[in-house]
Amino acid sequence: MPLLQRFDDETTTPITAKEIKHRWIEFHRQIRLMSGTRFQRAAGRILGEDTRRYRLARFLFRPILKAIRDIRKKEARKVTRVSAAKAAAIFPVNYRPRTIDCAHELGAMNVNLGDVAIVELDEIASSPEDLINILNDTLNETSAEWLFLVDVSSSDECRRYSAASLLAQATRDDDVVFADEVGTNDFAPILKSPAVGPHTLLSYNVVGRPALLRVETLYSAGGFDPSAGWAYEHDAYLRLSEANAHFRHVARVLPSGRPASSFDASRLDVDTCRVVQAALDRKKWRGTTAPGELPGLVRWSLEAPWPAPRIDIIIPTRDRIDLVRRCVASIEEKTTYPNYDIIFLDNDSIEAASLDYFASTKYRVVACPGSFNYAHIVNRGVSHSSAEYVVTLNNDTVLVTPDWLEQMLALAALPNVGIVGACLLDPDGRREHESIIIAPYPQHLRTDSNYPHVDSFSRAIRDVAAVTGAVQMVQRELWQSLGGMDEQLKVVMNDVDICLRSQMEGRLVVYTPYVELLHHVGSSRGNLDPLDDRNRFIRRWDIFGSFRDPYFPDSLLLLGEKFYYFLR
Repeated sequence: MPLLQRFDDETTTPITAKEIKHRWIEFHRQIRLMSGTRFQRAAGRILGEDTRRYRLARFLFRPILKAIRDIRKKEARKVTRVSAAKAAAIFPVNYRPRTIDCAHELGAMNVNLGDVAIVELDEIASSPEDLINILNDTLNETSAEWLFLVDVSSSDECRRYSAASLLAQATRDDDVVFADEVGTNDFAPILKSPAVGPHTLLSYNVVGRPALLRVETLYSAGGFDPSAGWAYEHDAYLRLSEANAHFRHVARVLPSGRPASSFDASRLDVDTCRVVQAALDRKKWRGTTAPGELPGLVRWSLEAPWPAPRIDIIIPTRDRIDLVRRCVASIEEKTTYPNYDIIFLDNDSIEAASLDYFASTKYRVVACPGSFNYAHIVNRGVSHSSAEYVVTLNNDTVLVTPDWLEQMLALAALPNVGIVGACLLDPDGRREHESIIIAPYPQHLRTDSNYPHVDSFSRAIRDVAAVTGAVQMVQRELWQSLGGMDEQLKVVMNDVDICLRSQMEGRLVVYTPYVELLHHVGSSRGNLDPLDDRNRFIRRWDIFGSFRDPYFPDSLLLLGEKFYYFLR
């Protein structure tokens, strides 16, 4: 099955309105069961799901519940760093390490490990050059189909169990089969996504261990590079990705991963930057690398195209000139990019201050009359642009990063990239958008609240399912070839939908944490949130059904404001 598939064409059976309603009920039931208080869970059992008494209680108590939520939000902002650290110590919140009787479980598995060459590595006593020589010698001499790297500290039963668990999932088309691993914290495992995003792989070693590597494919890619140092595995995965090797992820936390020394910044950072720089050079991408804020994390940056292509910044608004002035002032005062313009999309503004502003501004104003339809308004704006790239930008944003256009353009200009997004901060400086994850429903990833676990994933330039339309950069010709945003998704999900459609055309969506804007969420659109838009999106992509976010761990579910571990 492909990573992404539409379910609203002639080749698929349409999802009925009754089924969509059932999925919503089940989703909200799971939220109450997993995330609610004891009172909420008890009330849920009494009131039922979508019953008359449930709807009546919701109507009567909605003002009280809203007041309670507002109070909780204010209290959440007062959480100290100590309590935040405690919250991140166990992630996901319900995860507990499982004690595995490897010998017993191995005996119950019908897997022949004769085709697996298990290579023991002493990564404490040996130099990386010695280890690479051992690996290449094995690669040249073995008649096995697969290579499996393990540290000497692991037991024979555990390494065989992990190899057998991976081999049981391997197919003829697979070149690398890898699993989740324990890492340095037993209560916060390293959970990995179904797909190995090529841009994420430049940021850090997303594959890690345990992993089976097909001998023939690795040999054809040149084996392990003696100059890669301690980043020899990361380097191999980069070259395998460039050779279009097929990676398969097994969503299980297995033993025989990397030793603690593999996460040592003093050992890892210099070598990792060097192999990523080599990967950029092989791609002929002009750029630089520097150590990120975590061990093994690389901050890679590319030069923007030159001469600087034209970029149109498209800002929809209906009145709220106070927001528009603040947004534009931040752009004009801070932006370092030399070749941009702004297009205002006026959706029936009536206030005198708005009309005076539009009459006197040096920027273009495109009239977009009619009831609010964000997709239609933005599409109309793009149709009035002749720039090579366009940025959709909310009027309630304020620029923080001066070279934002250079950074986003450098990514958007890559041949396999379709849409680029950035990090949005709330007025208090807390992260409110760090990509959109679909697990099981599209929601904003926020490391200051629902993802309180600072790891390489959250801090990386990475491939993602979607980014918010509050700030998106896209090549104008690509936008037009996609047919723009779906205007039947009038208010919500149009930005997520176009991101998914871009990926179906082979153009990836990339998020960068190094571009930041303040976002006063809801200042302009208010509380518009039509259920019809959401249901149409659910039907199209089989949300709550078969859909799996390609670039987010498929063993994580976001229910309410917490992530839960759930093997599907």
